[in-house]
Amino acid sequence: MGSREQKETLPSENIRCADSVMGSPPLLCLLLTLSSLGVLSLSPSYGERGSDLGIQVFQEIARSKPQENVVLSPHGVASVLGMLLPGADGETRRQLLSALRYKKNGPYKMLRRLHKNLTTKANQDIVTIANAIFAQEGIRMEESFMSTNKANFQCESRNMDFSDTQRAASAINDWVKNRTKGMIPSLVSPDMLDPALTRFVAVNTIYFKGLWKSRFQPENTKMRNFNGGDGTVYKVPMMSQLSVFNIGQASTPNGLKYKVIELPYHGNSISMLIALPSEEDTPVSAILPHISTATVQSWTTLLNQRKVRLLLPKFSAEAEVDLENPLSALGITDMFSEAKANFKHITSEPVHVSKALQKSKIEVNEDGTKASAATTAILLARSSPPWVIVDSPFIFLIRHNPTGTILFMGQINKP
Repeated sequence: MGSREQKETLPSENIRCADSVMGSPPLLCLLLTLSSLGVLSLSPSYGERGSDLGIQVFQEIARSKPQENVVLSPHGVASVLGMLLPGADGETRRQLLSALRYKKNGPYKMLRRLHKNLTTKANQDIVTIANAIFAQEGIRMEESFMSTNKANFQCESRNMDFSDTQRAASAINDWVKNRTKGMIPSLVSPDMLDPALTRFVAVNTIYFKGLWKSRFQPENTKMRNFNGGDGTVYKVPMMSQLSVFNIGQASTPNGLKYKVIELPYHGNSISMLIALPSEEDTPVSAILPHISTATVQSWTTLLNQRKVRLLLPKFSAEAEVDLENPLSALGITDMFSEAKANFKHITSEPVHVSKALQKSKIEVNEDGTKASAATTAILLARSSPPWVIVDSPFIFLIRHNPTGTILFMGQINKP
C-alpha cells in the first residue's frame, strides 16, 4: 500500500489494516440471516461450538469465492441444525452432534440459555432470532419434536398446503420478511417446494440492529480508494472518525501478520471485529483458514486501546448460499441422503433434507449513538494519532462477547 496515492497525505505512523425421490419425501430445510446483539455472561461453550461449525462452513464457501463478497450467520447455521437435532436418530444424529460438538445428552438446556442471553430485552442492541416449522397439513409430526423446539428455540409451528407451491412460498416469505424487518423479502421460491413430497420447511432468521458506541459523523464520509480483491481500485464512501479503539496485531501459524480492530456497539455486549493482512501483497484468503472462536478469543489478549483516526468503508453485502456441499464436506452427509437420513423422531414417514439454504444481508454505515462525555473528551485530545485505513479486502465478525457466539461473519472484497 506504500505506493498508493494516499500515503503522502497521511501521518508517518500509519497502521495499514491492512431432489426428491420416490418413497422418501424430502424435508426442506431453509436458513435465513441478517445482523447481531449481547448480554449476561454464561458458559460460552455452546455458543462457540455452534459458531465454530458455522465458521468452518463460511471457510468452505469463501475458499471457492476468493474475490467475492461473502456473508453468513455462523449462529444461524448452528441454530437450524439444532432444530433438526431432536428429530434425528442413529448415524444422522451422530453426525450432527459430532459436527456441532454437542454432548450426546442434554444440549437443549444450554441452547435454551444461549438463546435467552442473545435475545434478552435487557440488551440495548436489537437481536431478534425467530424460528418456525411450516408443516404439511394432515401430516402427523411427533409431539416431542415440536415441543422441544418450542421450548428451546421458541419455534413457531404452522400448517400449510404445499400442493399449492406458489401460495406456500408466499406465506413463508411473508413470515421471513416480517421477522427480518423487510431486509430479506424473499427466501423460498415455488420451485424449491415439491407439491407432492415436501413435508415441512424449517426456517431460522436472525435480525440485528446495533448502533456504534462511537458514531461516525456522516459529514466526515468521503470518497476514497479501496483496493479490491480483483486488483481493481474502486472509489467508495469511506467513513472516518478520531476515537479510541482496541487495536492489535496477530499472526497465523505460518507467520503471516494481520491487523485486528474492534468496534463496539453501544450496548457493549456486541462488537464488530475486523481483520485484514498487514502486508499489501498478502491476500485476505491467507488468514481466513486460521480463524476460529478460539482465535477470536485470543485476539482479546492482543488488543490495546489506542487513539487513532479510523477510516472504514461503508459497505453492504448479501448472499444466498447452499449449505449442502460445505456441510457434507464437514461430515454432515446422511441427512441429505434419501437412503440414509434418519429423522424418525420428526414423523413416521421417511424424510430427508432436500435443500439447506441461508440468505444473509448486512449493512454497515455511520449510524450510532451520540458519543459520551468521556468519548468526546478523547475525541478532542490534542495528540496527533496514527491513521488506521481499511482500504483493502477484510474479514468482519459480529460477536456476542459474553457467550463467544459469532452472529455474522463476512469477507469483503469490494464494499
